[in-house]
Amino acid sequence: SSWCGRRWGRRKLAPAISPGKTWAGVWGAVAAVLALALLLNAVAAGVPAFSTMLLQELVLPAALTLLAALVGLSVFGDLFESLLKRQAGAKDSSRLLPGHGGVLDRIDAVIAVLPAAALFDLWLRR
Repeated sequence: SSWCGRRWGRRKLAPAISPGKTWAGVWGAVAAVLALALLLNAVAAGVPAFSTMLLQELVLPAALTLLAALVGLSVFGDLFESLLKRQAGAKDSSRLLPGHGGVLDRIDAVIAVLPAAALFDLWLRR
């Protein structure tokens, strides 16, 4: 999470690609996703959320590992989009959301995670 990265981030994740990202931010994001998934499963197990389905269909360590891996994939997607912008010499990927990195900056993690999550969803529902 960006809060963790700003608060505790010292070691840069990929300074040549995205100088603001830190390892603390990555670990904060993993912790936040896992905590929220466990909370949602405990409070509202009937909610048709991907994380709830994973926690109900897989053993706990496997579900949490898969969720953490998907967070890692989202970080990769974010870094990849930042690398493309850096190679193109562009600050934003579009003018639609000025100052926010463009539209791709808002959805880069989703673009990376969605295919993998969909495949796991299909595998679990088979």
